[in-house]
Amino acid sequence: MELKLKGNIWVLTDKKGNLIDDIDTDQIYHNAYLHITEIEEMGKYALGNLEGWEDFSKKAKPGDIIIAGANFGAGSSRQQAVDCFKALGISAIIAESFGAIYKRNAINSAFPILTFDSVKEKVKNGELETGDLVEIDLETAELKNLTKEKVFKLNPFSTVQKDIYLKGSLFKNYK
Repeated sequence: MELKLKGNIWVLTDKKGNLIDDIDTDQIYHNAYLHITEIEEMGKYALGNLEGWEDFSKKAKPGDIIIAGANFGAGSSRQQAVDCFKALGISAIIAESFGAIYKRNAINSAFPILTFDSVKEKVKNGELETGDLVEIDLETAELKNLTKEKVFKLNPFSTVQKDIYLKGSLFKNYK
């Protein structure tokens, strides 16, 4: 698994330019598509129920990184809300915080999620904007905005999260 991730960011803001908090799993992956079982097919529905972001899956590119507000992934335990981003090739999500079940599902799936305490301030100040090219160093927990030549400190992976990520998933060796 890669310890340095590089891609363009998508900053999930509302119409007023404020970072969106409390994006729930139904906004990430609508329950109308829960019958889909092939992960590869889930990507086209990512953020399809989030106002202003319905066409996200058509614009996202492999390697892209999502920036979100507090409590990302609140709500139900649907694994599809993690898998839809994996299907698109999204390399990581950075948020102020994550819903507890979403966090556990992402970590178990070795999908990189990181928290960033001052993310709202950096978005508000224009230091992180959609389209910026960034690099995340998972080893040092640094976010480098290569477009704006700025470096930010993220909250690092826990030991368990890092171990699972490096292994490829919680159950990789048990399949």
